[in-house]
Amino acid sequence: MYTCGPTVYDYAHIGNFRAYVFEDILRRYLKFKGYKVIQVMNLTDVDDKTIKGSRTEGVSLAEFTAKYIAAFFEDLDRLGIERAEFYPRATEHIGEMVALVKKLLKKGYAYESGGSIYYDVSKFKEYGKLSGIQLEELKKGARVAADEYIKEEATDFALWKAWEESDGPVFWETELGKGRPGWHIECSAMSMKYLGESFEIHTGGEDNIFPHHENEIAQSEAATGKQFVRYWLHCGLLQVGGQKMSKSLGNIITPRELVAIGTDPRAIRYLLISAHYRTQLNFTAESLKSAEQTVQGLVDFAHKVSQLEVTGRYNKKLQSLTRATRRELIRAMDDDLDTPRALAAIHELVRETNKAIDRGRASQRNLKEIYDQISEFDMVLGIIQHKREKLPPDLLRLIRAREEARLRHDWIAADELRNKLLEQHIALEDTPHGVIWRRIH
Repeated sequence: MYTCGPTVYDYAHIGNFRAYVFEDILRRYLKFKGYKVIQVMNLTDVDDKTIKGSRTEGVSLAEFTAKYIAAFFEDLDRLGIERAEFYPRATEHIGEMVALVKKLLKKGYAYESGGSIYYDVSKFKEYGKLSGIQLEELKKGARVAADEYIKEEATDFALWKAWEESDGPVFWETELGKGRPGWHIECSAMSMKYLGESFEIHTGGEDNIFPHHENEIAQSEAATGKQFVRYWLHCGLLQVGGQKMSKSLGNIITPRELVAIGTDPRAIRYLLISAHYRTQLNFTAESLKSAEQTVQGLVDFAHKVSQLEVTGRYNKKLQSLTRATRRELIRAMDDDLDTPRALAAIHELVRETNKAIDRGRASQRNLKEIYDQISEFDMVLGIIQHKREKLPPDLLRLIRAREEARLRHDWIAADELRNKLLEQHIALEDTPHGVIWRRIH
């Protein structure tokens, strides 16, 4: 699978990360289903925006983009996004791009104008098959050199841009002349290098459909004569106050900003998967706060069922619900990654388990089955990230000693033992079903 990665001219915002989290869910679920996944995510480190940014700051293109590439990987890790197998940078694949442009020139799909090379969309009869753009609307000879454009009509686009003074020192001397690649050719060249001329899945945000992905199809299939991609998956945009989150509108929020004010990164991830990936999602402070509370509840639940020592008999109804939950989770995710439905199934299992525990109708075997089920599916969703931890014997002895002191109503000794545990970063919570410990920092 190929996923359109960031243009590294600024910090990626949570609107960008909606796509990256959705792609991570897809990757994780394919692996859950037994597939071997080879994922490529490009890093666009040369385009109009990166060149403008480097010139504004008075630094080289490599120096300018390096800090945003590093920040991007930090944010991936914050949000629990698995690393792809390959992260090709555009600047390191100029040779592949030049070879692809030469092939398009030779086949008659491209032409030179003013030192730049453009793709002739009128030559590709299936242009518009992804986006629905009508080729009949083509204005013969209409060209656009900008990497990104929003005019919804078929227009010849730049494959190779002749050097201009505004590019400064950013250029390559090639058989195509002195210049640099256009944005669209970058993804075609890099995806085909790592995945071949045809591959299974290509993903991105819905704003990539036109012109970027439409142009990828046109240039790739014209060059190879083969179907470029079998399945296209696009996620809906993240909105703020009914508007698309974008740097141009000045309404962006980055993961690092949210984490800096104390937001749990798992809550950001939960919020981004709480709606179906193809629908638009409106971000509000209230929805983020609700996501934080929900995630904390799930974390607490996982911690509780991993530690509680209950004495109830094995509950076959709870067993049936646990197994039914697994089936429902798989049905939901098989149905176009329906994460809201999958989350609803998990919340139902949590509610019913809590009821069973409160009524003394759960056994240790029940709790182990439930914990294992929650843990298994969190390998796909990545919102709990709970790790079962065993305390060393000396700390367990302190916990047992405190319990014995409480049974004797020796509150002074019990408090002293609690404080000793706190010194070891272990906090205790007394519940009707026994004590639960948790590690604090």
